[in-house]
Amino acid sequence: MSDFSPDSDLAPWQRTAAGAGLLAPDGTIAATIFAEMSALASRTGAINLGQGFPDEDGPPEVLEAARRAIADGVNQYPPGMGMPVLREAIAAHQRRRYDIELDAASEVLVTAGATEALAATILAFVDTGDEVVTFEPYYDAYAAMIARAGGVHRTVPLRWSVGQGHDWRPDHDELRAAVTDRTRIILVNSPHNPTGTVLDAETLALVVELAERHDALIVTDEVYEHLTFGVAHTPIATLPGARERTISISSGGKTFSTTGWKIGWVTAPAALVMAVLAVKQYLTYVNGAPFQPAIATGLGLADAFFTDAAAALAAKRDLLAAGLTAAGFAISLPKAGYFIVADAAPLGYSDGAALCRELPGLAGVVGVPVTAFAHPERHAAYSSLVRFAFCKRREVLEEASHRLAALSVK
Repeated sequence: MSDFSPDSDLAPWQRTAAGAGLLAPDGTIAATIFAEMSALASRTGAINLGQGFPDEDGPPEVLEAARRAIADGVNQYPPGMGMPVLREAIAAHQRRRYDIELDAASEVLVTAGATEALAATILAFVDTGDEVVTFEPYYDAYAAMIARAGGVHRTVPLRWSVGQGHDWRPDHDELRAAVTDRTRIILVNSPHNPTGTVLDAETLALVVELAERHDALIVTDEVYEHLTFGVAHTPIATLPGARERTISISSGGKTFSTTGWKIGWVTAPAALVMAVLAVKQYLTYVNGAPFQPAIATGLGLADAFFTDAAAALAAKRDLLAAGLTAAGFAISLPKAGYFIVADAAPLGYSDGAALCRELPGLAGVVGVPVTAFAHPERHAAYSSLVRFAFCKRREVLEEASHRLAALSVK
């Protein structure tokens, strides 16, 4: 987060935003690394493997359901909790996939994507000085949301042993040390962005144990729940002792390749959902009326759709992994999600952020430095790492791999 002097000329609202990491030192809006890299790709004509959005449409049934809803006049404000058809579909999905029983009327809340769900949850439960524990690297919005709520962000590093075949994993003693009686929320992102790791059963059980011991809430970010490769996703809410203190968050954007629709949801005990709704109603209020029944259609698709979507994405992962390896990167093969982390050190690049800004000129490809997902004091641990998105058409990934091969001869 940026540091600002007390005699700054910034207005009070600017100082508040600056403290949340939302403004640059000169008082202008601080652009995210994703916006910067996407603009760089657009300006240079490079292939954008930086931002995580697919370049293909989702299932026809889902798209047609949205068109039909628009034609049928579903174009005004939906109910504050979300349309019943979607809340019921979410409850049915949780029952079918995970054997989680929910009251669709009181334990399901539709949001403007998972990001709004996270923001509303953090604002609802975090007061000044409360601590929120996340794993690091972390989705960049976490730090800004926690700071804006007045909270203190504590992180537990995930470590990857290059060349050892080890997944990104936390040290359990470090996790125990991070969670204290000051901890209000343990925020768990699994499947994980940016690393693509799926947290093991022992780590999930420890999170529940620590939350019980210190009376903390568990908040989960499960947006990649259906996009796992050879491993099963286990919602923390299914573990003994977790249900009554867990707020589970997911969305339809990644699963159905509809990231622009911004349809997410919260599932939790009714009292927790009501606390999130109390904040959410003053953020977007409601959103995406015709897209809500469309996502309901998606959640009701046969199991084969979810299996095939994950398999197709795994094949794209393998294609880009082969291209990155041939180019000279060391790679961490993800078990889920849209992204692959590559180490540029074998190519002689110790600064991943600098490489990302040079990469359009060197190879006509854009990635995102993993340091964008970490606090500055921990940048050294991730300095040579770059995140690349593989949620693109095969021909795009083939061309990107061809371009990246130029790095191996430089």
